[in-house]
Amino acid sequence: MLTAQATIDETRARFEWVIPARYNIGVDVCDRWAKSDPDRVAIIDAAADGRATKISFAALRARTNQLANALSLDCRRGDRIGVLLPQGLETAVSHIAAFKAGMISIPLFTLFGPEALLHRLRDSSAAAIVTNAEGAAKIAALRDQLPALNRVLCIDGAQHGAADYHAVLAAHADTFDPVDTAADDPALIIYTSGTTGSPKGALHAHRVLLGHLPGVEMSHDFFPQEGDLIWTPADWAWIGGLLDVLMPALHHGVPVLAHRFAKFDAIAAFDLMRRYGVRNAFLPPTALKLMRQAAAPTGLNLRTVASGGETLGAELIDWGRATFGCTINEFYGQTECNMIVSSCAALAPAEPGVMGYAVPGHEVAVLRADGTPCDTGQEGNIAVRAPDPVMFLGYWNNPKATAQKFQRVDGADWLLTGDRGAPTASGRVRFIGRDDDVISSAGYRIGPAEVEDCLITHPAVAIAGVIGIPDEIRGQIVAAFVQLTEGYSPSDALAGDIAAHVRSRLSAHEYPRVIRFIDALPMTTTGKIIRGALRALAAQDETA
Repeated sequence: MLTAQATIDETRARFEWVIPARYNIGVDVCDRWAKSDPDRVAIIDAAADGRATKISFAALRARTNQLANALSLDCRRGDRIGVLLPQGLETAVSHIAAFKAGMISIPLFTLFGPEALLHRLRDSSAAAIVTNAEGAAKIAALRDQLPALNRVLCIDGAQHGAADYHAVLAAHADTFDPVDTAADDPALIIYTSGTTGSPKGALHAHRVLLGHLPGVEMSHDFFPQEGDLIWTPADWAWIGGLLDVLMPALHHGVPVLAHRFAKFDAIAAFDLMRRYGVRNAFLPPTALKLMRQAAAPTGLNLRTVASGGETLGAELIDWGRATFGCTINEFYGQTECNMIVSSCAALAPAEPGVMGYAVPGHEVAVLRADGTPCDTGQEGNIAVRAPDPVMFLGYWNNPKATAQKFQRVDGADWLLTGDRGAPTASGRVRFIGRDDDVISSAGYRIGPAEVEDCLITHPAVAIAGVIGIPDEIRGQIVAAFVQLTEGYSPSDALAGDIAAHVRSRLSAHEYPRVIRFIDALPMTTTGKIIRGALRALAAQDETA
């Protein structure tokens, strides 16, 4: 959808949305290619033992048709279908089959415990679930609390009360007439990561994929190009894996490498990309920080690397250029409205610490509390003008929370992201932090991301999380929770050295006056630091 021009302004001026009235994600990413180029490779499913299976679009259509027929026996149009699986062929088949059957898929992380699963499945009244043996065991323990659930399919065979997924598919025809859906009809519910409050189900329409395309294309330097092949370590249960990688790639007919590590391993990630000739990668900041600690690889063939979820500093940008041979393009969005800001090295050099430009097709602004636009450098609320093709329909069963997400200004509705930012002189947006994460110290407003970026430039710091803690004189002071690089041990001397390192590089008001060493930072399953959990740890320290 994006046509490369010489500048971002020209690219934006030439852009036009193409959103048909009738549109179905499953038909678009599967059946369209199966009809025009059936033997084209859709997914390369790389198993843990090193074996890889290539799946064509024709084979993908056959399997999704079989599952759509199976689901249609017990479920109706609009019913919710849980997909509790790691990256793999069956995960893609499950989502696409649900879309084609006019049902609503729910991506679910395999790392979810019983309470997290119960909340999402009960809140959505899920009618069916596709999972593996581990997931089937979890569901079996919850089934008496899920009255709407009438079918569980297990890709590892019949067990824990679940039916054999493969046997069920084999019993059904590989032809299916997809449901005729409108672009605005519901397609999936993605639950927020729960960094603030209980996770809410963001309901998205089929058009959400088309809304993602300009941001994906921009963050991968005008994706697709000849020879592209994409991979991410991010779980496909996260919007970043499902709608920033899997579905956009299939839309463009680009092969997707499916491989999810049981636990992320930087050296194994480098090796995987080298072995399969990965050309495009979405690597979340946490993965990049871990990879930065590993030995520099050889033999990579990357054309683009994109990252989002937490901001990157100059240190990671420079390391990325030296390691990958390309500039890491940062992008920004959230579950409710994703891929709305992006950098693009093909258009302009990276500006470290700055997310990027508003992606063509999206109107993004930084607003004051009264809804007026902020001046250059002035902090405000990052907002997106509605309507927008990538914007959610609303929170599932929560109209009050949906209404609170929007602000009306001069007759226009704006979605408030809940994040703080500032416009820059170059026309980009600088990310400061979530509204409740910004630290107010002695009259200064401090974004935790900038301090975290500086902390990891110290050789002893692997990953760090920064929060504000109460202080009688300053209101708040900066506190850092630090996970050390292998080979370093906690000590008061090291804490002092780290604090001095930040002070000399940032400023006297931004350096951490409290440093606590921690074995592992609390993170969401999407790799974001849970600063609320850090604040709880700090509160425990005060009362101890």
